[in-house]
Amino acid sequence: MPHQWSHGHFYWNELMTRNADRAKKFYGATVGWTFEPMPDGTYWVAKMGDQYVGGLFPLTRPQFDGVPESWMSYLAVDDVDARVKKAQVAGATLMRPIFDLSNVGRIAILREPGGAGVGWMTPANM
Repeated sequence: MPHQWSHGHFYWNELMTRNADRAKKFYGATVGWTFEPMPDGTYWVAKMGDQYVGGLFPLTRPQFDGVPESWMSYLAVDDVDARVKKAQVAGATLMRPIFDLSNVGRIAILREPGGAGVGWMTPANM
């Protein structure tokens, strides 16, 4: 994951895909990315040289059946819990409970009032 961040800036992007092999082949051939699997084998981190540039999230579990393939962007926020409360007051909906990923950060997946999905995260390296 990126090492530096500041509140309100885009921090991470991931492709939600039903075919990670196809996506890895496409982005490898077209922009030169390489991919490293996460230890559990259910997520791939894209790299350009030795820098992390994004991720591939497979939509293979039944709970993702209605989710279209798309890119998901994550904004860095200073306090994800407090910011989610503000977002809900402003008309956003929380799409799943806020969760923590070890060595990554605290993450919320929101649908903003216009309907777009967006991730917010307080990175672990705060």
